[in-house]
Formats: sequence, structure tokens, C-alpha cells
Amino acid sequence: MTDKLIHALVEMQETEALQQAKQLLDSGTDPMDILDACSKAMEKVGQRFEKGEYFLPHLMMAGEMLKQISDIIKPLIKEEKSTTEKRRVLIGTVKGDIHDIGKNIVTFLLEVNGFEVRDIGIDQPPEKFVESIQEFQPQVVGMSGLLSLAFDSMKETVEAIEKAGLREKVKIMIGGGQVTEQVKDYTGADALGPNAIAGVNLAKQWIGGK
Repeated sequence: MTDKLIHALVEMQETEALQQAKQLLDSGTDPMDILDACSKAMEKVGQRFEKGEYFLPHLMMAGEMLKQISDIIKPLIKEEKSTTEKRRVLIGTVKGDIHDIGKNIVTFLLEVNGFEVRDIGIDQPPEKFVESIQEFQPQVVGMSGLLSLAFDSMKETVEAIEKAGLREKVKIMIGGGQVTEQVKDYTGADALGPNAIAGVNLAKQWIGGK
């Protein structure tokens, strides 16, 4: 059962969370189930942040716990390597937003599914996305943002990509706690990834993969 792991992560019990993750692995739990539990826990952490119950230090601590657990799990997950062309995804948190927990989960899942991922980090302006697309040449661009102020940044980034003549070369997905279909339409993105698994499935749908 992963309930204890979820509880430890949500309650910021770092030592307990790491112990639970190791115990689950030792008992034969599928590493992907553990990662799924981490994802659920991070959703709850995000909800507490939105309600004003948690603050930035809590988000940073949750991200650190996730990284430690990911470091344990990642070597155990068999990578699905692409035998054809490189499947590249560029991902980043848009200007004005510094949240990266969701982005980090998506990046991790994409990598273990055989995608080559370039994470440009947080609070990135439109020109950084454009520059990175020109340099990295991804087929998919993922934009993350937890705050509502990120919506305008996403729209501006999509417009900048279009202005640079790159829009037809990439599929764009957006995600974040408050992102909806209406926001997707507003920004001009191709799709909304309501969670990390959905984001990976979109990438597979667009550029192949098991």
C-alpha cells in the first residue's frame, strides 16, 4: 500500500517518506506505482499551497523529497528506447512562475519512456523558449504554470513561437494546477495535460512510443 508514502510526503515527513519508498521497493511494489503515489501526493501539496496552508518552503521541500525518491526509482525502471529518430521534448515553467514540482514529474516520466528531454527551468521568458526550440529542435514543447498569471505568459510564448516561424514544427502542451480547456484555447496551445501521465501520453501520441 502506498497510502503511508502519500501521507508522509504530504505531511513533509522526509525520513518517513524515504523509508516508505524503500520498503515498497523491497516488498516488490512496481516502481511506477510508487511514482504514481508521489504524483498524487504532490497534487495534494499543490492544493494546500493554493489554499494558503502551505508556502514556498513547503513546495521546495516536497520537490526535494520527490527528487530523492526519483533517484532511487529511476535506475529500476526499464527505459523504452526509441529505435528510430530522436524523440525530443522541450519543457519549462513560463515567465512569472517558479513552480517546478509538476514539471519535474513530467520530465522524469518522459525520460524513463525514452524521450530526450531538455528542461529549461522556471520563470522562462518567451524568447528563451524560442531560442531553445531553434537549438534543441524538439517535436513537442511543454509549458508549465501553477499560477493564473502564467496564462498570459503561455499565450505570449505561443505567439513568440509563431512569430519566429516555428509553430508548425512543434506541438505545444500546457499543464499546471489551474490550467483548463478554456486556458488552452486562450493560449493557443494544442493540448492540455491535466496530469503527468497525460502529458507523457500526449507526447507518445504526437511523436510515437509505446
